[in-house]
Amino acid sequence: MEKEKLNLATIRERLSNKQGKKYWRSLEEVASTKEFQKFMEAEFPAGLSEWKDSVSRRNFLKLMGAGMAMAGLTACASQPPEKIVPYVDAPEQIIPGEPLFFASAFLMGGYASGVLVESHMGRPTKIEGNPGHPASLGATDLFAQASILTMYDPDRSRMVVEKTKGPLRSDWDSFTSALNAAMETLGNGAGLRILSETVTSPSLAAQMEDLKAQYPQAMCHQYEPVNRDNVREGARMAFGEDVETQYQLDKAKVILSLDANFLIDMPGSLRYARDFMDARRVSGAGHDGHDVKMNRLYAVESMPTGTGATADHRLAMKSGDIEGFARAVAQKLGLSVEGHSDHRDWIDAIAEDLQDAGSGALVIPGDNQPPSVHALAHAINNALGSQAVSYTDPVVMRSYNQVESLKTLVDDMNGGKVEMLVILGGNPAFNAPADINFVEALAQVPFSVHLGLYENETAKACAWHIPQSSYLEAWADARAYDGSVTIMQPLIMPLYQSKSASELLAALAGQADALSHDLVRGYWEGQISGNFDKVWQTALHDGVLADSALPPKSVSVNAAALSAASHAASEGLEISFRPDPTIWDGRYANNGWLQEMAKPINKLTWDNAAIVSLATAEKMGVTNEDVVNLSYQGQSVEAPILVMPGHANDSITVYLGYGQSAAGRVGADTGFNAYSIRPSDALWFASELQVSKTEKRYALAHTQTHHNMEGRNLARGGSLEEFKADPHFAHAGEHSQVMSMYEEHSYKGYAWGMSIDIGACTGCNACVMACYAENNIPIVGKDEVANGREMTWIRIDHYFEGEPDNPASIHQPVMCQHCAGAPCEVVCPAGATVHSREGLSDMAYNRCIGTRYCMNNCPYKTRRFNYLEYTDYENQSLELMRNPDVTVRAKGVVEKCSFCVQRINAARITAKKEDRQIEDGEVQTACQAVCPTNAIVFGNIADERSLVSMLKESPLDYELLGELNIGPRATYLARVKNFNPKLHTEDMSGGEHHG
Repeated sequence: MEKEKLNLATIRERLSNKQGKKYWRSLEEVASTKEFQKFMEAEFPAGLSEWKDSVSRRNFLKLMGAGMAMAGLTACASQPPEKIVPYVDAPEQIIPGEPLFFASAFLMGGYASGVLVESHMGRPTKIEGNPGHPASLGATDLFAQASILTMYDPDRSRMVVEKTKGPLRSDWDSFTSALNAAMETLGNGAGLRILSETVTSPSLAAQMEDLKAQYPQAMCHQYEPVNRDNVREGARMAFGEDVETQYQLDKAKVILSLDANFLIDMPGSLRYARDFMDARRVSGAGHDGHDVKMNRLYAVESMPTGTGATADHRLAMKSGDIEGFARAVAQKLGLSVEGHSDHRDWIDAIAEDLQDAGSGALVIPGDNQPPSVHALAHAINNALGSQAVSYTDPVVMRSYNQVESLKTLVDDMNGGKVEMLVILGGNPAFNAPADINFVEALAQVPFSVHLGLYENETAKACAWHIPQSSYLEAWADARAYDGSVTIMQPLIMPLYQSKSASELLAALAGQADALSHDLVRGYWEGQISGNFDKVWQTALHDGVLADSALPPKSVSVNAAALSAASHAASEGLEISFRPDPTIWDGRYANNGWLQEMAKPINKLTWDNAAIVSLATAEKMGVTNEDVVNLSYQGQSVEAPILVMPGHANDSITVYLGYGQSAAGRVGADTGFNAYSIRPSDALWFASELQVSKTEKRYALAHTQTHHNMEGRNLARGGSLEEFKADPHFAHAGEHSQVMSMYEEHSYKGYAWGMSIDIGACTGCNACVMACYAENNIPIVGKDEVANGREMTWIRIDHYFEGEPDNPASIHQPVMCQHCAGAPCEVVCPAGATVHSREGLSDMAYNRCIGTRYCMNNCPYKTRRFNYLEYTDYENQSLELMRNPDVTVRAKGVVEKCSFCVQRINAARITAKKEDRQIEDGEVQTACQAVCPTNAIVFGNIADERSLVSMLKESPLDYELLGELNIGPRATYLARVKNFNPKLHTEDMSGGEHHG
């Protein structure tokens, strides 16, 4: 049955007529569509008890690919023979049931963040952040969490493939023989080209330099579609030299973000998020509202982001208009530039606030903004004497302009100058700009090699394909955003016939048998003075090489360059290209966990869309799931519409990475290919987009309407002034008397509870992904997500507040609340869900008979039901990835958040061995451990001195659905915003008005 179309005019009218604070979750909720009412009327969405589509179970398992099947891993693998150093003191032998942790690093865009990898009996099962690493401080992002699934993906490339005489299975020896023969014809290397992604690895960079010394006329190129060309060009424009920009958010009092999602997707975002939130917390116990200091964030952006949702003030604006806004701010601050913007009230207020903050002021431009905006930001920070920004030498090996580098390579290939091309990772055949015909040029190269995790589009176009080792299977090194070096040690021998980038480069240099361990160690033996073995062992143990961060350097702004170059203002309809929040540039398209992850704010899964504002949708005469044709510079693609409150008007945002044909069983043929209309001269946004409406419709699966708790007082927030006037504002309207017919239970020893600071939550989804990895949670596929069957134990509810054109946003993580008077427990006829002596609502899975009475009685809608048999009892390879401490659930069983009871039990055993109590902070749930902002705190609420107990004493602490009187053990801290009075007023009914 076709979905009811949204009436956008009715939505706008209903929101304008609302009184007081206008929290709402989705346009469907405001419109009260038939589909939304159907979800609300049934605790179990229609048809959930039957498998009603035509997809057979066999095809379903095939679809699940990297999410469940894991078929094809042929054997368990053991620890590598090279010596690796555990993060804690290694026992004399591996003890079953006791994991070891090894320090390493996860790479994103070439930049490293420190991780600890949990290993059970020689197999990695979970990624944690390294608390001693300056870029992570113990946190990770969702991509690092999901990387464990990528390593075990059965669709990964397994063997060397030769394409010269048709796709033939081959081996490393055959490849190196062919390689050596081809190398003999190169002479001084004039025909040799190496194309890599962004390189920060010191040892890999040294190998490339050594290769160039051996072949002087060889050339190296770097390209990845989500690059930092604008950042580097902006620094050159401002300072006349290549520098790396670093931000110290702990020193920033007033921050202006110019289309920068700096809390989530910049190289230093994990550190930035921690420092930023630590400078605005008001939730400590005993706060009475006085003498509270908070930083203030202004976000000007085209597309709603986690940073914009966190901002005290957010302004929606086309990407192409942000330079004019930035120039107007700079002009107001006294810089010799010209600028114009219609938002004079914002410009005046922001400029004054930045001026008053002085050295505590900071302007952060987004990677997608043109170099001129970056140069402006540098000039403003310099003029204000900002102490919240510093500069170092570049972290990246050779600061290429990656697009120009790729163009040069393609021109050389088309000109017959390239005899051998070695591609180290990436997929340029899929993600190169639309006006650069990489595949056609590649066909001109006699000898081409692709190293990659998957046999993707680029692999299929090359003469040879070499399987690439995962970062958990090979030795390597890399630098973090501040230059700190991590030696990356493997946790497992390669599952397949794979090689690392360093091993392939060694083969080019005539060392076909070289091992990654020897290559990395050999490089550092030449760099480290003194007792090498001691320094090496310490670096492996700590996960970071001591004193390896790059020192700050002095720079001076070239004022003349600021007015010389500028980006033209946006005219007409704008298209904006963005990396996908879950599959990034497409490299994670075959990761089922990430495909099923609801994207921040819009909650879309398994697809991308043409995202537009309410006003733009009205102007175009379209609504959700209408298919339109997007045409730019002679290229076109069809895309479904998704209406997004808070999106800039006259702009369409599309996510990159979808539409692949060779991603694997999970990722192939999902969504549309936005790269097909992305030109090299407009990588991030462009004007004059042509849009035409088709008669087609395309179903999207998004979870924003799922698990709705019917508009009650769930997410709470107020202003800093409101908090100072009444620290208990979050409790307005609550019942003061708690009544129960049951005698309150007295807990002796431990009573576990949780505090969640919704003001610190950026909606980054790291906690959701950590829960997937920790608790063996399966995926269900797009159709089942649309039916409401997603299996997440923790979800992040997102609420809008205010009018749909520029609403405020708030995130609220929701998991099982482990209620003291849990209504789910009393209705279970089998005693499958019971209360523990330590206050947990436990599940005994072998007792569950699947009545789902507990689901019906849970007001928080946090229980999930296994409608299918997800467990494969025949294929032993599944055991490689699973956490052995968590039961794998069967068909017909209800499951839910356990407060990571397995971690509590592990800490209990350790404490008992040492004859002591479990210490505060010793138990961290998976969601807590991964959180970049420390928004989640878990502990013993029976201990008045524990951090969680002190947080629960905060006047901001409140219970979700407290009026039900069921005593949830998880409570929330209301959000407090630091508004600028010149841009914000608050009426007596609590409604907020933004200037």
